[in-house]
Order: sequence, then C-alpha cells, then structure tokens
Amino acid sequence: MAASGDRRFSFQTGHKNSFGAIDYVIFAATLAVSAGVGIFYAIKDRKRKNIKDFLLAGGNMHVVPVAMSLIATFMSAITMLGTPAEMYNYTTMYLYIGLGYLLCMAASAHIFVPIFYNLKLTSAYEYLEKRFSRGIRTLGTSLFTVQMIVYMAIVLYAPSLALNAVTGLSLWGSVVAVGICCTFYTTLGGMKAVLWTDTIQVGLMVAGLLAALIQGCIELGGLSRAWRIATEGGRVDFSDFRADPKVRHSFWALTLGGAVIWISNYGTNQAQVQRALTCGSLRHAQIALWINVPGLLIILGLSSLAGIVMYAFYSSCDPQQFGLVSGNDQLFPLFVMDVLGHLPGLPGLFVASIFSGSLSTMSSGLNSLAAVILQDILRPYFLRGMSEERATLCSRALGSACIVRHVGVSDVGTLHSRRLLPLGKYLGSIRRFVLEPGDHALDWRGRLYSQSQARSLHPTHTRVQLEPDQSQLLGPVDGLTAFDRNGTLSSQGAGGAISLNMTTSASGLNVSLAEATETSALEELYQLSYLWYGILAVSVVVVVGLTVSFVTGCLDPKEVDPRLVQPVCSVFCPFLPKACLQYLHCGVQHHKRDEWDRREEKQRQRDAKVKVTFLEPEVEMKSFQKEDVIFELETVRLHPVSS
Repeated sequence: MAASGDRRFSFQTGHKNSFGAIDYVIFAATLAVSAGVGIFYAIKDRKRKNIKDFLLAGGNMHVVPVAMSLIATFMSAITMLGTPAEMYNYTTMYLYIGLGYLLCMAASAHIFVPIFYNLKLTSAYEYLEKRFSRGIRTLGTSLFTVQMIVYMAIVLYAPSLALNAVTGLSLWGSVVAVGICCTFYTTLGGMKAVLWTDTIQVGLMVAGLLAALIQGCIELGGLSRAWRIATEGGRVDFSDFRADPKVRHSFWALTLGGAVIWISNYGTNQAQVQRALTCGSLRHAQIALWINVPGLLIILGLSSLAGIVMYAFYSSCDPQQFGLVSGNDQLFPLFVMDVLGHLPGLPGLFVASIFSGSLSTMSSGLNSLAAVILQDILRPYFLRGMSEERATLCSRALGSACIVRHVGVSDVGTLHSRRLLPLGKYLGSIRRFVLEPGDHALDWRGRLYSQSQARSLHPTHTRVQLEPDQSQLLGPVDGLTAFDRNGTLSSQGAGGAISLNMTTSASGLNVSLAEATETSALEELYQLSYLWYGILAVSVVVVVGLTVSFVTGCLDPKEVDPRLVQPVCSVFCPFLPKACLQYLHCGVQHHKRDEWDRREEKQRQRDAKVKVTFLEPEVEMKSFQKEDVIFELETVRLHPVSS
C-alpha cells in the first residue's frame, strides 16, 4: 500500500492519528441530539402518566421507527467493530449469516410475535407464568436481568476501550458521557424517545461505515482492487459446506445455528417484545420485523466490505505484528484513523456511529430492564395495587438504577473482536423460549430441570490462530515509507537509503491448525463452534425437559391453553388437509381459542367485581331560623350492616 500524495499512514510512521477538536464537537453533538429527543418527548407527553405510554409508546407507533429501532438494538458497536475484523482475520463465509437472518425473521414474525402480541403482555416473562408458574417467571426475569446488565457493559466498555487505544478518546470519559446521555433520554422520554433516537442512530451507523468504506476504496484505487487482493490472500471464500460442528464458520453453522441464536433476539428478547407491542396491530408488528431485514443486510454488507478493504490496505503489514494495536477490536478504528484522519470531522463521525450502536443497545436494554423488574418482581411481590402514575415514576427510577449497576461491571477487561462476535451471540442465546410455543407436553418441573442442564454446558471453541508466514515484521522504524505488494520495505535514514526485502505470501498470514490429538467425547463437545451453542441448548432442553415431564406426569394436551402454543404447521403449511393439521396439533385444541378467550374474560370480570356494602340510613332533622324564615335541614348518615 503506497501513500497517497504526501500523506503517511500509521504503518509508515509508527504513529497513530488522534482526535481533533472538530471530532470532539461532532461526538458531543451526537449525544446532545439524543438527549434533545428525550427532552422533547418528556415535554410533549408530560400529561401522560400511563405505564403503557412510557414502556410501550402508547401502542400506536408507525412501523418505520419500530423497524429502525430493532436494527439499532441488535446491531450494536460489537457488530461494527467485530465484523470488519472477522473479514480481516478469517473469510467472507460469515456473510452467510444473512440467510440466518431470513430464517430468524420468518420464525419470529409468524410464530413468536403473534403469541406475545395476542396475549397483550408488557413483559415477555409474563408468558412463563401463564405457561408454567410464577417461580419460573421470576427465574427467567432474574436470568435476563443479569445477562442484560453484563451485555450492556460489554457493548459500552469494549468500544470505549478500543477507541481509547487508537484515537486517544478518554476511556472513562466516553463511558460516563454515553452512560449519562443514555440514562437521560431513556428516563425522560420513555419508549418514544428510544424509538426515534434509535432511528437517528441507525443513520449515523450507516454514514460512518460508508465514510470509512468509500475513503478506503479511494486510497486503494477501487473496491475491485481490494477484492482482488483479498481473494489472493485467501479471504474471499464461500465454499465451506462441511457439516462438522467443530468448523467455526460453515454454511450450516451460519444459517441454522445463526438463525437459532438470532431467534433469541427477535423472537423472545424483552426489547423485541416491547417493540412489537408498540405497533397498532399484529400485522404492523410483523411488517416492522420484515422491514428490519434489509437494514440488517445493509449493515452486514457494509461492515464486511469495510473489512475486505481494511485487509487489502494492511495486506503487506499486519498492524498487530507491527505493534500498532494490541487487539483485533482496535483494527477497524486504526484503519478509520488512517484513511479519514486527514479529513477533519470524519473520525468524529465514525466514533459517533460506533457509540450510536452502543447508545441504541443500551437504551433498549434499560427500557426493557425497567419493564421486567417492575412487572415481574415489584408489582407481583412488593407493590401490589400500584397506580399507573407511581408505576411510571418507578420505571424511570429503575432505568436510572440499572445504568449505575451496569457501569459498575463495565470494567470487564480487554475484549478482542475475535471474542466480541461469539460472546455477543452467546449472551443473546442463553435465554430460550423455543420449547414453550411449540411443545405442549412440557410441565414446569421439566422446564426448570432442563434449563439447569442447558446452562451447565458452556463449550469453548478454540479459535484458528493466525501466524506470520516466514519472516517477522519489523517494529516502527524512523523514516519508514512503505511496504510494497512484493514485501519490499524502503527507508531513507540519516545514513542513506536502506532497502530490506521480506518474502511473504499475498496475505502475509497463514492459517495454522493445531495438530490433531486423541480427544474424549466431552472434549469434542467443547470444540463446538459458538454458532451451535443455541441448537445444543435447545436440544438439551427438549430431551431433558420432556423426559422429566413424562416421568413426573406430563400435561394433558386438552388442558393446555391453545393461545400459549403456536401451531407451526398451520402457519407454514395451511394448505394441508384439516384432518392432517389437527393430527399435527398433537391434541392441543386450537379450534377452541375463542372459548378460552371468553373463559378468561369472565374470570377477569369476576376478579374485577367490587364487594358491595349494604348501608342502613339514619335520618336526623335540624331546624334553624333566618330573617323570620324557618329552614329544616335533613341529615342522613349511612351505617354498614353487611357485606
């Protein structure tokens, strides 16, 4: 990679570009705009103190902001830092996860969302009480709370650490600033502020990726040249169709395993359930999910192409070996500072786009945490009969408290991007509802025991290591000018011209696999690709849960509320004969859903009846005179006699 004009890059000088004043202004402006949205909706909705308005945006939001919010929630800063590094270190096989998005959205929109929407739930874990018991509901809420706090800490701390190492942006300054801003607009504006700030932040994320991609292509001489260099370096590969579950990124792992992992986000995650309920109808909620797909694919494509360009840019000098960065999570920020550092404001735009991903994920997390803690813990156990106004105030307070808790665990250590993508997906898949909508035989004992068994399996995949091909790369050298494509390093020092020749492959890196050794069955299990974790967990829950349920006495299908079990065959194969569909329903009486609705409505009316107290009147007559006119006043006192 040769320098453009008189400009010199980090691998030529050994020094990294840093933030300028304009960059800080743009970063601050991003936070200010988000805070402004929160203030706007706090003023606009100041007279609305209903919990539905605060947590569900009144239930009448347009599909576009809901779809944009879904994109921003699940495409976090981890994606924007991890995907380019994935392309740099591995191959383009990761792009197959886009097919997993499609499978995930089909299942989420037509299996999971209808259940939650038709039940009119505020918390996704209310389903667990209806399906199993209150104890299972509380357990699910507790696990979600811990998982979300840890995940939000990673989403905020990891990019802050990476940007601090490369750009010089203050680590704890950015953590505190972003945390305070997120708490501010989430607490003041509620769900409406979250949805509209997410929409703005999606635009910033796309703008940041486009800026880095376009300028990188300009420096290299075009995207076609970058693609050719990546192909020569073995980074362009779409041919791994091995069924071996130990293969990190195969077609089957990315499509099937990726779909199951993403279903935990779009099918059962509390943040998604709340967004579905903000729509005016079930159809609008489903449309919002499908609109979300092109957005996911655009961000996946842009970040992957940025990784290809980044690989071509550093193809003759690995920044990690050169000592410019200490982790893969710092690769993309270094690349951005190299190609955009000479353009005032654009590095700030990139940092704003990274933290937009963090803000959107955190705001959604805070809002969902406030909802589940209020609905699943405080109201059922401690604050029964709480008014809507007090519940809204409590939700605001919970959002503020959650950010303090999550910042408290933010110092999780350096997380390289080779761990960011797997860790983010694993944390998103530790909670699964796949059994509940589809399996009628499972009872609460089977569910509880199977969950404990699934959570005991934490396989760790050994990452394929990347090692230098033949000769080691040099550290920073005074007067260093460039590596050319043949590996020739030229320098003009004080004593005259120096030329060193390094024989390297086109990629400069070779993938080396550890020698095969005899392993036990358990050790083989621990070599699974992280993308199969979800399928493994679901399999354990199904097998163990059904076994325990049948031993302890499984539920009679006729007694199962059909509104809690989605007839998958009827959804995706409605053309089958009616008799065949009824057989596939396994005894669950889906044709009696209306009867269950009427039964629940009658129960609700019975519970809502107020006890009537019969009163006996006591009449007292009083007389008084004013200006020769006599007035008689009759006073009636009522005394309770029975209830």
